[in-house]
Amino acid sequence: MGNREAKGLPYLIAASIWFLIFMFLSGGGEVRGESNKEEEETEERLEEIVVVGERLVLPTKQTGETVYTGTEITRKGIAIQGEKAKTNIYEAVNLLPGVSVETPAPYGLGAEQMNIRLRGVTSYLGAMTVEGIPNYGWAPIGPRSYVYDTENLGSIAVYKGAVPGDLGTGVGDRGGAVELRPRWAEEKLGFEFSQGLGSYAYGRTYLRVDSGALPKIGTRASLSYSYSETEKWKGPGEIGPRNNANFTLVQPLASYGEAKFWFNFNDLDLDKYRPLIYQETKDLYYRNYRKDFAEDLTGNPWEDIYYFKYNRASFTNREYFGFLTVKPYDGFTLSLKPYYTSEDARITEGIAAWGSASVQESKRDMDRMGLVAEVGYDRPALKVVLGYHFEAIDSDGYTKSYQITPSGLDFAGYGIYAKAGIDHINTPYLKLSGKVARLDWQAGMKYFTMSESDSKGYVTDWSTGRPVLVRAPDLDRDGRRWEIWLPTAGVAYNFLDNLQAYMSYGKNYIAPYAYWPLISYYYYNRYAFMAAGVTLDDLFKGYDFEESHNVDLGLRYRDRWFEVSPTLFYAKHKNLLTVVSDDRVMVWGKPASYYQNVGKATGYGLDLEMNLFPLPNLTLFANPTWLHLTYDKDISYQGETLETRHKQVVDTPKWLVKAGAIYRHGGFEVVPTLRYIGKRYGDALHKEAIGSYAVTDLRLSYTTQRLRLAREMSLGLELNNIFNKRYVAVIRAWDDSRAGEATYLVGAPFTALLTLSAKF
Repeated sequence: MGNREAKGLPYLIAASIWFLIFMFLSGGGEVRGESNKEEEETEERLEEIVVVGERLVLPTKQTGETVYTGTEITRKGIAIQGEKAKTNIYEAVNLLPGVSVETPAPYGLGAEQMNIRLRGVTSYLGAMTVEGIPNYGWAPIGPRSYVYDTENLGSIAVYKGAVPGDLGTGVGDRGGAVELRPRWAEEKLGFEFSQGLGSYAYGRTYLRVDSGALPKIGTRASLSYSYSETEKWKGPGEIGPRNNANFTLVQPLASYGEAKFWFNFNDLDLDKYRPLIYQETKDLYYRNYRKDFAEDLTGNPWEDIYYFKYNRASFTNREYFGFLTVKPYDGFTLSLKPYYTSEDARITEGIAAWGSASVQESKRDMDRMGLVAEVGYDRPALKVVLGYHFEAIDSDGYTKSYQITPSGLDFAGYGIYAKAGIDHINTPYLKLSGKVARLDWQAGMKYFTMSESDSKGYVTDWSTGRPVLVRAPDLDRDGRRWEIWLPTAGVAYNFLDNLQAYMSYGKNYIAPYAYWPLISYYYYNRYAFMAAGVTLDDLFKGYDFEESHNVDLGLRYRDRWFEVSPTLFYAKHKNLLTVVSDDRVMVWGKPASYYQNVGKATGYGLDLEMNLFPLPNLTLFANPTWLHLTYDKDISYQGETLETRHKQVVDTPKWLVKAGAIYRHGGFEVVPTLRYIGKRYGDALHKEAIGSYAVTDLRLSYTTQRLRLAREMSLGLELNNIFNKRYVAVIRAWDDSRAGEATYLVGAPFTALLTLSAKF
């Protein structure tokens, strides 16, 4: 018996025992055939037209708004996407049109080897918040989608175009925004348990307990914990263990308001999947699909950079969020949201560059402390939100190099080392909205400023026989202050009770990013730049905000039997991070090439959300997207002009389709789904074409209530990638990547998963 099969045997035995327990506890009784109470409350809260049928997505808006500009994934919408949607936010929103999720992992586990694009813009340029408090990190910039259990969320809101001005977007939202709406501690005492077991020794245990509201004072709390792990589906190593804990506390303040507290902890260790080069993607069926890192060392440094223990990562994230809401007078609301977050990450990677084979260790520590303060005024004719967001950012990162030798790894010095101070964000914002007969309107303005501290550069000096850090003034960077005005506006007209048209506009942004690639390029070609009199700070003078202007024009129609929501969208992007050539500096006989904010692109297309309810127990859904996102001009690179004008941006398919059905009979539920991703390219010249693919999944479940010991219990079976399609999932490239620069990660094969859950 192989190692993987042997390790999976205890899980199979445990699954059989749980199945027998399930059958014993199932004492008959009524079955669960309708939407749960939480989903019904969600529909009422959204103040939208109610239809008869299973609601997976809903139009949504922020408090103090009158125009619905976002889309909300309900608890049911998250649930039908199965186990992979429980540990990764991006997997949980993959149902939506315009959303493209790429990952090599089958169960949603993993970090920083997956990607999501909202209408073609990659995820690290987007925003994520927990009820208005931003979640993001540096190097890479962007949200940390892997630090939450979605069982602890009430719903997830997604804004693909204009982003509400009072939504805490941190350092940017050019790629849209995702808002997590917590599932706060519940009014009634309860206990939940779920267990998942699947292919490749996958196992995940989730536990949650709710205290219920205490008599008289109304205090309530919840505590959850999950443990997840799986072997990689190819090559040696594991994804996990992943430990996640979440705690919420709610304290009503009589009739004056409410105080809430949120704590989330996530710790993840993983072995990476090995990316392929383009030529290797041409032969997935016979040779390269399962190509991965090596299980043993060979003694050859050029081969040992692919040793799996040299390609690993670990991440630890903590969040402490406070929410205080007070209503001193009728119509007025005061809120304070203090928060503190920390991230510690360590990533190792084998690299072959500059004539040597080595292992590079990247270390990053980041602490963020901030406060979001708001004053709200709410009257039928006018709503006002006035707020201020302050944040202090203390980040520290460096790289170490280790030479591969027959005896192991020898420290070879620091690759990138800099000392900086504390950065600050200050963002006031104002939003107005109201209603006039059948017309809803809103407008807002946000002024984002970020102050970056000076940074001092260092290099490793070996003159004494041991490594010593010494100052390198050419690696210094001057502090800068970035600022930008961000207007938003929206209008909607209700022609009928079930027919609404709307239009929204928003200016989105992302603060300067990709610092390490620029620093690294300068560092490894430092003497060429110094000979030309060019410092690192000179390169950073070409960095700026990336900006986009977004317009949506949409229609929503609902009746008893179907609902349809088409959205035409248009976006103009400028100051995109693009490689330029610098004739002043010659590197290996060619002009130096590095990133600057000079690119432009235009995008437009159609999102379509469709749901049909032909029978009371049958829901059909289809969410297609057609997207045209192209470069506005040719790109200059190493003294040449590349003909990129009007070519589709890298890794952006023109067609995306998500479709499926939900059929219920008694307590049984059957959910087949299909995901289609159109043709993409790994380079700006479209020489590296990646073909389209379609993946089919199936989810089966049986739910029963009124049990002897539990109030509800469910048994489920998930079959993912049923036809074992071999395809390229992730294209790892900048949006202006040239041929030969991109790498590729393939999608996971067929997997099977058994789940058991119970509520007491």
